[in-house]
Amino acid sequence: MLLTVLRSIPCVCLATALAACGSPPGEDVGDGETAGTEDSTDSSGDGDGDGDGDGDPPDPNPEIIWLMEDVVFYDGYAATVDEPVPEGVLRHSNSLHAIKLSDEQLASIQKTLKIGVIVGALCDNYDRIGAVHLALVPKGAQTYVPADVQRLEVARFITPFMNMNKSPKEVPYEFEVDSVVPILKSPELLAAYDLWFELSIFGVPYAANNEVPGCEGRIDTQLGSLLLYTDSMEEPEDFNVLLPLANSESFNNYAEGASDAIGTTRKTVNFELPADTANAQLVLITSNHGANAGGEEYNRREHYAYIDGELALQYKPGRDTCEPFRIYNTQGNGIYGQFPKSDAEWQSFSNWCPGDVIDIRIIPWGPADAGAHEFVIDVPDAVFVDGQGNIPFSLYVQAQ
Repeated sequence: MLLTVLRSIPCVCLATALAACGSPPGEDVGDGETAGTEDSTDSSGDGDGDGDGDGDPPDPNPEIIWLMEDVVFYDGYAATVDEPVPEGVLRHSNSLHAIKLSDEQLASIQKTLKIGVIVGALCDNYDRIGAVHLALVPKGAQTYVPADVQRLEVARFITPFMNMNKSPKEVPYEFEVDSVVPILKSPELLAAYDLWFELSIFGVPYAANNEVPGCEGRIDTQLGSLLLYTDSMEEPEDFNVLLPLANSESFNNYAEGASDAIGTTRKTVNFELPADTANAQLVLITSNHGANAGGEEYNRREHYAYIDGELALQYKPGRDTCEPFRIYNTQGNGIYGQFPKSDAEWQSFSNWCPGDVIDIRIIPWGPADAGAHEFVIDVPDAVFVDGQGNIPFSLYVQAQ
């Protein structure tokens, strides 16, 4: 399978595309320092494996690949610590760690893929934003600067309010990411780049220093583990073109460059397909943040995604209820309160749930012609009271 990586300006083939196009703007994390709410709607489909036609189910031969286990994260605002990390793990900052996939691990990737994240409680008792990125690093490099390489956000989550002295002391997350399989299995991509998985969890210990017994003076915020689960139940789509378009970019109506114009929450991304394609899709991640009074975390807004002027997806983030995640919120907080809330109460304000994933939205596109195209995301009712809040925005295109 030939995989071509392109940016939104016209570049050519994989081996030269990233160097020619430069690195993507922006880093990844916001702080999510609040009593949050939580996001959701259409996550990527799960595609249950069926029988093989004769009534016998296929043998999935599942494989679990542990990439990181109990990596310690520290105060995201502090200078990077010089503490030990597990073998093979790079600490880029207190809130960002990475590890290279080995040849053996890459060879074990099968037809379907799930990402697992486990966050353990240390000295941060607030809800924070976390993410998993895939970094394309020049072959043979022993380290890299995240801002200097192409990176894809492949998963996003929100931590719960956790008190490290109370159980449960960790929360699991699972993401279905079959769309990542063609990237990991591309011979051309693997010839030019090493693939590194990154786990980021932003945290600060300041409230816990005063509120959580045992946390006085400490700056360790969370434990993080990252694993992959792969099996042979479903055949992946044979995408051979990859266009990374946005990686956790700012999206709001008040900052220069965060939208098409100040005062509007509408962002246009122009890109080019290198050839006619029989099938294409876009992979989109967004979540609404802003914990001030009237902030965007607490207001569900309609989101509209357009491809070449045609509405491709409309969604309003938010679960029916956040009660399933109450068990992980062991620190008292103003979001969950002391008593269960009705579905209507949750739906009146919560864009996302502390302790839950943020949805990965797959936007089917279908056949498309070579040349220039336009993606637009629009949240026309967003307010961003007092110039606060953000909708971190990630997007990539896959085609065949």
